[in-house]
Amino acid sequence: MSAYYTFIKREQQADGSSVAYYQPTKHAQGAWNEHEQHMAPATGLLTAELQSFVPQENMRIARISLDILGLIPLDDFTVTTRCIRPGRTIELIEAVMSSRGRDAIIARAWRLITQDTSVIAGLEDQKSMHKPEALPVWDGMKGWPGGFIETVRLVAEPDRRPGKGMVWMTNDIDMVEGVPTHDMVHLLGMADTANGVVPRLGLGLAKLEWMFPNTDLQIHMHRAPQGRWLGIEAVQQYGTDGIGVSSAILHDTQGPFGRSEQILTIRPMPI
Repeated sequence: MSAYYTFIKREQQADGSSVAYYQPTKHAQGAWNEHEQHMAPATGLLTAELQSFVPQENMRIARISLDILGLIPLDDFTVTTRCIRPGRTIELIEAVMSSRGRDAIIARAWRLITQDTSVIAGLEDQKSMHKPEALPVWDGMKGWPGGFIETVRLVAEPDRRPGKGMVWMTNDIDMVEGVPTHDMVHLLGMADTANGVVPRLGLGLAKLEWMFPNTDLQIHMHRAPQGRWLGIEAVQQYGTDGIGVSSAILHDTQGPFGRSEQILTIRPMPI
């Protein structure tokens, strides 16, 4: 089994922050440019850094907000993690990925206190009627280039179409070489693909006259995800002035666990 990233070293700072050094492997390669990282594994790695930063036993990550500041180089980088707003029941932490002298991604996570609310629990999002192992293989996303896309296995619900539908995915790649990958890290490390599973304009760069990269990824979780399969029940919508939105209900094999949103910049493909 290989990994998306190789850990180099970690330095603890006097102010309590942590600086971790990493090297991406070919499996982290993006789809839009061969010299960039895919946002999906980068999200997984940042999730791992946030999750392991001064963990609180009675708190968990409920939301992760990631802003993409530009191309994410397929090159060595650092992740600087710190606490912005400490608290006993509510805490805000931040992880910044930097490479080649600039910041590439800023990720912030709210950690909230956990307690038993089962007596009033209730969901409106519906559980999928299908198990991913029983669905047919879906190769539509394999039209995209890049090392990351090569690592994922996909199946699709029968009613998937351009603009709307549900796709399940998994992979056998560790997030960091030699480190067991936590379920949340594994699943959120694929969530950015919500922007590519139901594109309105078809599949594969060769068929696209327009590009629609996302500049952010917002993930809200009403429970901690489990397992190795991520279900993405996605809707992609384009406005009339060059801006779109990809929205998704996120599932594991137990049912829905949260939602994601991505804002898109829509523009003609370079000739």
